Amino acid sequence: MKDLTDQQKGSLLAFVAVMFITPDSLFIRLSNIDTWGLVFYRGIIPFITVFLGMLIIYKLNFFNILFNSGYHGIIYVATFSITNITFVVSIQNTNVANTLVMIATAPMLSAILGAIFLKEFPDKKTWISIIVTFTAIIFIFFDSLKLGNFYGDILGFITAIGLAVGAITIRSAKSKNLVPAAVIGKLFVASFALFFIESFTLIDKDLIIVPLMCIICVAIPFVLVTIAPRFITAAEVNLFFLLETIIGPIWVWLIIKEQPSIETLLGGAVIVITIAVHSFLKLKKS
Repeated sequence: MKDLTDQQKGSLLAFVAVMFITPDSLFIRLSNIDTWGLVFYRGIIPFITVFLGMLIIYKLNFFNILFNSGYHGIIYVATFSITNITFVVSIQNTNVANTLVMIATAPMLSAILGAIFLKEFPDKKTWISIIVTFTAIIFIFFDSLKLGNFYGDILGFITAIGLAVGAITIRSAKSKNLVPAAVIGKLFVASFALFFIESFTLIDKDLIIVPLMCIICVAIPFVLVTIAPRFITAAEVNLFFLLETIIGPIWVWLIIKEQPSIETLLGGAVIVITIAVHSFLKLKKS
């Protein structure tokens, strides 16, 4: 990793993170546990897993890093907690494609927030990529809106806002390690879910699905996504999340036959090609 440029490091981290995340929607669909039970386990299992890992790596310095993150850490804990909750509740209240289409607005939001707060004006390639992908998202959205649920769609958009604010927060605190803040965010998620949870019981396939999802699709990616914006802009990190917009529904389609529309497939193809070309040009330049 040390021989790579910042652009290459950030792009690799973001890409690997999103690849781990893509089956997440499928696992949520396959689980039988109630919404708040799912939110609880998606908070507590990654919290314990990553917290123990952080203690092994940093020992008690973990707490120094956490407190030194200052107001950036507080903002990140808040946005990270909110997006973790709204994502699950959104998936449970609309179809997968709708939620992921809403989340795909994150790069556009990141670019706008980055220009306003960080004075990081995206280059022409990034703006073109954002505009093309956003147009594809609108194309998908108009078809999927009639199939979904407004409540779930709104929560999906709130998730996108949270991702954008979180990425901007990390980018503005490049010298700080916000992974401990993300760990505490997971604890907040689990604690919040306790007020609404109906049952802690995991039965049958949930005994495998829930822990597997929490480690592979939640714990590993959130560490990578928290590190990536230290190397590339927030808008570029969130561009990679657009891959989930097309790959996530395909997983669901293949396994449980929740079929994406032709519009989703066409729009998704445009998104994937645009990200591939953008990433290639940026990496070539670096």
